[in-house]
Amino acid sequence: MTTNKDPQDKEPGKAEQPTKNSGSSGVGIMKRLRRSASATEHNLSSLRNRKSTQNLFDQHGNPIDLRQYRKVLDKDENGNGTNGSEKKLRYRRTQSVTRAEEISNKEEKQRRAQPGRPIHRPRDSLFSWSSGFTNFSGLVNWGFLLLCIGGLRLGLENLLKYGIRINPLDWFFFISGHNEGEGHNALILSIYSLVHISLCLAVEKGLAMEIIAEGLGLFIQIVNIVVLVCLPVVTIHLKGHAFSLMGASTVCFFYSVLFLKLWSYVQTNMWCRQTYYQKNPRERRPSITLAELKKGVLNGGEEDEDVSKLVQYPDNLTYNDLLYFLCAPTLCYELNFPRTSRVRKRFLLKRLLEVVIGVNVVMALFQQWIIPSVRNSLIPFSNMDVALATERLLKLALPNHLCWLCFFYLMFHSFLNAVGELLNFADRNFYCDWWNANNIDTFWRTWNMPVHRWCVRHLYIPVVQMGYSSRQASTIVFLFSAVFHEYLVSVPLQIYKIWAFMGMMGQIPLSAISKSIEKKLGPRMGNIIVWASIILGQPLCIMAYYHDYVVQHFKNSLNGTDYSS
Repeated sequence: MTTNKDPQDKEPGKAEQPTKNSGSSGVGIMKRLRRSASATEHNLSSLRNRKSTQNLFDQHGNPIDLRQYRKVLDKDENGNGTNGSEKKLRYRRTQSVTRAEEISNKEEKQRRAQPGRPIHRPRDSLFSWSSGFTNFSGLVNWGFLLLCIGGLRLGLENLLKYGIRINPLDWFFFISGHNEGEGHNALILSIYSLVHISLCLAVEKGLAMEIIAEGLGLFIQIVNIVVLVCLPVVTIHLKGHAFSLMGASTVCFFYSVLFLKLWSYVQTNMWCRQTYYQKNPRERRPSITLAELKKGVLNGGEEDEDVSKLVQYPDNLTYNDLLYFLCAPTLCYELNFPRTSRVRKRFLLKRLLEVVIGVNVVMALFQQWIIPSVRNSLIPFSNMDVALATERLLKLALPNHLCWLCFFYLMFHSFLNAVGELLNFADRNFYCDWWNANNIDTFWRTWNMPVHRWCVRHLYIPVVQMGYSSRQASTIVFLFSAVFHEYLVSVPLQIYKIWAFMGMMGQIPLSAISKSIEKKLGPRMGNIIVWASIILGQPLCIMAYYHDYVVQHFKNSLNGTDYSS
């Protein structure tokens, strides 16, 4: 067996090669230097090049003067050198590790060779992180089966308590606005949006032809877009009785999407004008290469038929181009979108069937499960009965979450893929793996890619380029998103509260909390925080808005409301 003497302690003695006593003094020198409480340089080259001996003490607090040990340091430099010494040290340490492994293996072989037939060996429990075991698919199946059994029990309880409430005729009445509103105001307001679209295109053509000044044109575009998004607010507020709830919601959603698309259209064309006409003349149309001259591109020669010709500014300013962008499943405008070569009929048929089936599933869940739970939460929520309101919140969480998951698949996979297939739109990255998000910030960057790309391209990056910090730019993005969440909820319901706004602004501190939990407790706990916020946050917002909606619109009949558990 070898001793536990440090290999580094022997090297200075070998470098010095004097008498036996001087070799032992070299060992003591290196021990004192390596155990220095204030020096971080443990290799000889750092100590040799150190000019000052101030703040260099040994483990007992005694000052160390490197001048007394200069011979040892210099001989090491003139002898083997620092690199050779370190290589020898590493080699000797490797030998020590190898020797230890050999001894351990020999002991294990000898123990196994005993006649007692030993069966034990060093192992960790599977639930220990050090075990390296990762296959928990059986527990995942168990959790999924347990969740299905719990959901089936709740569904059976709901069926026995309320009976079959699913009625497709009511769906038709609700979607069409039957017995609600007057005439077809939502349809008329949607058609009226063509006025703003035409004005936007006309101004862009005027700017491209330099008929309209740049400042005046941008002012007109800004006023046009702001009036566009404010028009549903004013109209529904003044003539709310003329709109059905579904019609008002559709109008607000349509005008919100149109607002984002026209913003992108105006800003992208402004970038094109800056590139081709104004900012830097050197950044105008790219120069023609020598290879293109040889092919005769400038002299009327034929171009490569396999390469599609890209649309250049201002040739993109046409009605067909703008209408294609308004119908495309994206919020960010480009002069040349990636296109597919054909329409896959089987793929399109699957997506359309998913849309039809998904709409019926979501409406059935609303009628059978969510509406009774929301109605029963009115009295406890109004009386501020915390315990009973919490029970109603947890009872509403499961059906609401199922509806949200169905809506996500229905909208971001089935519907948008169907639209993209019909329009030969090739970019189908409508969502990323948000279910694996380890913090709230990652979730908001991955679950809705069209909105995320718009916010980064047209809001976050321009704000940062204006001199603001990334944190301030993120706060502005969340503020913008919070305003539109409140817009989509309060305007159709005609109750101007701030619950959706506060919910979105609350994502900022929640994001910091989830990142802290991810850092301290690991990504798994961060993912649990994300799922908990999704499952519990939405039903709480629904209960708050339903309470305010009933109080404001059905105040007279509240006293006659029956409460059933």
